[in-house]
Amino acid sequence: MIHYKNYVKPKNLEEAFAMNAKKSAVIAGGFCFLRLQSRNIGTLLDLRDLLSDRIEETEEEFRIGAMVSLRQLELHKGLNDFMSGAAKDCVCHIVGTQFRNCATVGGSIFGRFGFSDILTCFLVMDSWVELYRGGRIPLSEFVAMKADGDIMTALVVKKTGRKAAYEMMRNEAVDFPVLSVAVSEDDNGMTRLAVGARPARASVIETEGLLSVLDGEKRRAEAEKLAARFTYGTNMRGSAEYRKYLAGVLIGRAAGRIGALREGQEGRRDESDMQD
Repeated sequence: MIHYKNYVKPKNLEEAFAMNAKKSAVIAGGFCFLRLQSRNIGTLLDLRDLLSDRIEETEEEFRIGAMVSLRQLELHKGLNDFMSGAAKDCVCHIVGTQFRNCATVGGSIFGRFGFSDILTCFLVMDSWVELYRGGRIPLSEFVAMKADGDIMTALVVKKTGRKAAYEMMRNEAVDFPVLSVAVSEDDNGMTRLAVGARPARASVIETEGLLSVLDGEKRRAEAEKLAARFTYGTNMRGSAEYRKYLAGVLIGRAAGRIGALREGQEGRRDESDMQD
């Protein structure tokens, strides 16, 4: 249970930024994981009236407001069409519908959590974090930065034509992932891979060549080599050796789904419950 002395809804982002500079201040976000902690907070900042809860699409990009819920990611047809269903795949296993209606993109990305499915997935896209003071920063750089007092306003995904797939392994349906993997390929012959829940925060690598065009045996062998380029740790959900093995399997599986997309087959999961 958390305890806080002051609950404040700032009038604008400048005021919110000034308040957030104090170590005793915390931004509430979707207020899903924060309320489960045991801590004392000086000032709890509610930015719901200042940050967007809409997914806006232009010819060049998708701009996902920091207050967009995980459920909105799951159901947004335009974003999922662009990402080959990966946006839905990376959130549909997170707890339950009620939780996903509350949890936000801003809280998931800005927290840089090691278990974050969303962080893993969007690392393989041309993704940028939009900060109030810091401007736009590539997500791959943002994930390595230390937390500071800036405020995330949006996640931006550039329309660079990448085909993507997301895979994960959970011991139980509503548990944190044992391991998560995302793969994307572009039209220039480059493959990008991210591995999360290692159990450290997700990291990303890029390699020349398309993994999806390899046949079964060659794809499995290459996936194992790529999995070995990441480091893994041990915790209650699995050992480092097990995670390394899983990474090879999931990378190969994700690449296979992209291969199916290239061949015009069914490479993504059911979309019957999506909506605009």
